[in-house]
Amino acid sequence: MAEDPTARSEFSALTHCFERGQKTTAREFGIVKADLTAARSQVGNLDQKVRGLDEKLNQLVEEMRGLNAKIMHAKLDRNHAQIVELLTALVGKKPNEC
Repeated sequence: MAEDPTARSEFSALTHCFERGQKTTAREFGIVKADLTAARSQVGNLDQKVRGLDEKLNQLVEEMRGLNAKIMHAKLDRNHAQIVELLTALVGKKPNEC
């Protein structure tokens, strides 16, 4: 059976389109793969930065707690000193003189 030149031409054109599509797909896949690799690297870097910021935030929270404790202690000391001053001023006075 002799080959049909039209069928052969159409088959050749379809084969060419398929091969071109395969090359395009492979190239696009390579680009996407490279982009994903770069994105993974960036995500890794961001993760490290977030961990670093988390550590700094925890340090700041601890420092603030310490500072708050010092402030509260200073207020108590001041209040205590005022009470001592008032009591000292009242010592020796008659209750009706206050």
